[in-house]
Amino acid sequence: MHFKLFTHCLLLSFLGAYSVHAQDTLRVSILQADSIFLRNNLSLIASSLNVEAGKAQVIQAKAYPNPIFTADLNAYDPENHQLFHIDKTGQKAFQLEQLIVLGGKRRSEIELAKTNAAIAALELEHLLRQLRFRLRSDLFTVGRQLFLLRKYNHQLDQLSALLAAYETQVSKGNVPPKDLVRLKGAWLKLSNDRAGLLELYYATQTSLQTLLNTSAVVEFQFSEDDVEKYIQLKDLSDILSAAQQHRPELLIVQQEQTLAEQNFLYQKRLAVPDVNLFTSYDQRGGAFGNQVNLGFTVPIPLWNRNQGNIKAAQIRIKEAGYKMQAAQNEIANSVRNAFAFYTHTVSEYQQAKTLYTEDFDITVNGMIENFQKRNVSIVEFIDFFEAYNEVLAEITRIKTQLVIAAEQINLLTGKDIY
Repeated sequence: MHFKLFTHCLLLSFLGAYSVHAQDTLRVSILQADSIFLRNNLSLIASSLNVEAGKAQVIQAKAYPNPIFTADLNAYDPENHQLFHIDKTGQKAFQLEQLIVLGGKRRSEIELAKTNAAIAALELEHLLRQLRFRLRSDLFTVGRQLFLLRKYNHQLDQLSALLAAYETQVSKGNVPPKDLVRLKGAWLKLSNDRAGLLELYYATQTSLQTLLNTSAVVEFQFSEDDVEKYIQLKDLSDILSAAQQHRPELLIVQQEQTLAEQNFLYQKRLAVPDVNLFTSYDQRGGAFGNQVNLGFTVPIPLWNRNQGNIKAAQIRIKEAGYKMQAAQNEIANSVRNAFAFYTHTVSEYQQAKTLYTEDFDITVNGMIENFQKRNVSIVEFIDFFEAYNEVLAEITRIKTQLVIAAEQINLLTGKDIY
């Protein structure tokens, strides 16, 4: 009786946890989840601000250097013992300077800023695809986990009812105690499997709640059609071509190669000296009274012609070329292997679909009825019960794996292939 009380309390505590969460549940389809994700995800919002900052840097690069105004005013006249002697008989001087940027440096700075802004936009796209892969994988995972949990809950209810009936029969001497022990063992094993699944379920919930920026329990509403839409005949060469055109990481490397080339040109242009023009007025300090001057300053490139930075920029171009080749090879290899795994998963799913039908649930109910009527032995019943749960878990794994394998290809190509 103590064991019976314990099992019922444990089951009620699990079901109680669900009833609490049911009060604050976010039920979403895949399209609704995508919409909430794009609107609420904090990582995306932060990364989008980085894109805006990159655009602001382009505006800054287009701005021309400001002129410099200098005023030189007499502070103390020792001959006349006068402070701030700056009237008609005193002394003051003014100068206006303007830096003239030569050699196309400003154009290079604008090009560099535009490329950096493009990289920031591609990094946002890369982050978006990574997070969307997590979102869709988690959605189908949590959906399948909840499906299994509900199955386990129902089975635990059935086993609890059988345990109560068997305890009565054992007390009357109608059933051997060993059969009751076997039933308790089956209950404990299923409860343990459920506890492990529940831990995974809450971990997936944590990930989903973070992605959607919500505290509600996410319940994914989907049908088998949502799973089967991922089964499509695609040609590997088309997928490889799409990856070369759309993969954000590869596009980022391409932009970095462009950035290296632009930086090389910019460093060469920096070797061209800029000219600083100025005009000045001097009331009494020059050769003449109220003297107005024009002039310019220009550095003479004798010792520093920016040769070190130019050489380093050349090396960066070679480095970017090797990075491009490495990225292309890595992407091609990852896409081929992901496609091979996806093909295997589709085959596995199609085979499993022919094996698992709704007849399984009917058979389970029939086995329970026959067991209660003692048409089935305790050993046969428990063997079937455990085999059925293994089938449920395996079917769940295969369906979830199909979705994740297809979404992995979407992630690796940078395009929604499936």
